[in-house]
Amino acid sequence: MSKFRAGETGLIINVPESEPAVGGWRDQYDSSAAIGIPAHMTVLYPFLPHDRIDDQVLGELAALFSAQPAFDVDFHDLGRFPDVLYLAPTQADRLRALTTAVADRWPEAPPFRGRFADIVPHLTVAYGQEPGLFDKIEADIASHLPVTARVGSVHLLAYDGTTWHDRAEFPLRH
Repeated sequence: MSKFRAGETGLIINVPESEPAVGGWRDQYDSSAAIGIPAHMTVLYPFLPHDRIDDQVLGELAALFSAQPAFDVDFHDLGRFPDVLYLAPTQADRLRALTTAVADRWPEAPPFRGRFADIVPHLTVAYGQEPGLFDKIEADIASHLPVTARVGSVHLLAYDGTTWHDRAEFPLRH
């Protein structure tokens, strides 16, 4: 059973530059990879229900993101939450600012349903594994770092109950 519900949406930053380092591990240990979610950093999940996203919301998202400058992030290190291994990006303040801007505009959609007090930008590699396996994955990925990625747009994804689909892309200011 999926941890996601049909009709949910999310805003993410795709990070294809990380795929050589994390792709194989994500395929094995991040079930979201199998249902259409690319290597990414979450801006806001869950966002508004799919049926609430109309042309006005899309226009407001486009305006909000086009006011934010594009920037680069580097991944030099990995980090861990209790059950998650992730790449830790530089520019965390700028990434948090994107989340805050969306959450301030749509307070009915708090990041991660308000479960966490702090927003910690990250790119999930694996979750729900034993620390020993995390150690093995971390050692392998560390040999592929650093990774540099351009944050040039934000994507709106929607879940249909089986797969996540890319619904829209919102460029940042270049």
